[in-house]
Amino acid sequence: MLIAHGITDKGRVRKANEDALYWSVDLGIFIVADGMGGHNAGEIASQLAVDTLQDFISRSGRDADITMPFGIDPTLSLQANRLGTAIRLANTHVFNASQTNPDYAGMGTTIAAALVRDDVMSYAGVGDSRVYSYFDGELTQLTVDDSWVTRIRADHPDITDEMVAANPLRHVLTNVIGANADTAVDVQERRLRDGELLLLCSDGVCGPLDSSAMSALLSQPADVPALADRLLTAALDAGSRDNVTVLLV
Repeated sequence: MLIAHGITDKGRVRKANEDALYWSVDLGIFIVADGMGGHNAGEIASQLAVDTLQDFISRSGRDADITMPFGIDPTLSLQANRLGTAIRLANTHVFNASQTNPDYAGMGTTIAAALVRDDVMSYAGVGDSRVYSYFDGELTQLTVDDSWVTRIRADHPDITDEMVAANPLRHVLTNVIGANADTAVDVQERRLRDGELLLLCSDGVCGPLDSSAMSALLSQPADVPALADRLLTAALDAGSRDNVTVLLV
């Protein structure tokens, strides 16, 4: 049986928490979202996205004949199609809200989500919230950031960390939920291994903590809630200037 624990904190700099998270072991759904936008619209965007995912995953789990509004990708399982559809629906809802309410103009959110049934996991990310796997002492990033840094590293593999850090575009995202009427969602799927941990987090965690620091924390003997708490505290102590959200499965 899966065990999960999530925790979020506004951090030591931000006045409000624009992150949102949701998990349900019964539904097998695990979500972290990091909102953005003025007038607290980021908080609205992240919660709307999380609520939309939860609602569609719940309804599609009960009703095998539910309409898939974006069609079916025949190369993916039904489970992966459910997750991809839920994320694209979240994009539609956030985009429509941003277009119809002036206070929400320009709002958006990242998403990191995993849908687990039996020992099969479907997962996806939009923006720079991430899904990681921790297994046998090794932490592996499963999702790919939609960011300028990812794109420039792909085009220029010889670029150094110092060059990236000096570039004013280093924090720019190339895709977020709600930026456009539709969005591409790269859903991947694989089997879970016995003893494997899944980590979903906002960039308030993986920004100040590199993979080696997170791996060292996860290697310490503790239950899932304690490990999640340690990651959040470590991110804050490392100087995170953003909201901080951890979901560990």
